[in-house]
Amino acid sequence: MAKKVQNTATIHERIALCVQFYGDGKNTLFADKLGVSEGNIRGYIKGVVPKADVLEKIVRTYDVSPEWLLTGKGEMNNQIKIEESTNSAEKRLDIPHVSLEIGEGTPYYDADFFGGFCEVFNNQTTVPACNIVVPGFDKATVWCNVTGHSMEPKINHGDIIALRECTVDDIQYGEIYAVVLDTLRTIKILRRGSTPDVLRYVPINPDFDDQEFPTSRILHVFEVLGSIARFF
Repeated sequence: MAKKVQNTATIHERIALCVQFYGDGKNTLFADKLGVSEGNIRGYIKGVVPKADVLEKIVRTYDVSPEWLLTGKGEMNNQIKIEESTNSAEKRLDIPHVSLEIGEGTPYYDADFFGGFCEVFNNQTTVPACNIVVPGFDKATVWCNVTGHSMEPKINHGDIIALRECTVDDIQYGEIYAVVLDTLRTIKILRRGSTPDVLRYVPINPDFDDQEFPTSRILHVFEVLGSIARFF
């Protein structure tokens, strides 16, 4: 008969469960089989997010379900069933591959690009909150927030976006860019404007309208490489 355990909110708690069931509750036993230090396991349980190679070792070594390990959904494996919690806080998605170490990864700024045309002070933040590592986004030079709904369903309110800084001359019409204007910060599809000195900012959500702004107002422009759900 399969064992049952309470579903958990974070990847750190799920790793602690793995230690409990596969390492007899001992970090050293669990770590030795993975080929990592006992100190690393303690760190993962306390809040350090393991990198992709460590997560892969846990999945392969202990036959843990990758979906459960990353998201908490489903079963730990065929022998251990996970009971769903009624606590909504425990249903959030925790994305791994995050590093908070200085000098590693790409800077994340707790600043907003608006899925809309809200005026903001563009010096909202100048210091990164942390550095993050997400495989597949090696070309990103910065991560920022998305606020608003104009780019849904492709990019959702609350996502964070991977950006690579470019120039106005680099803009390819029909692609998504995050643009810092003199009094505006927004994310839109950029298209040719009605005159050569303006660009048209086009939302994906049909409930929002296009707008045009002179290129002379652009302070910075970033190519949007992709987005992921917020994880911290």
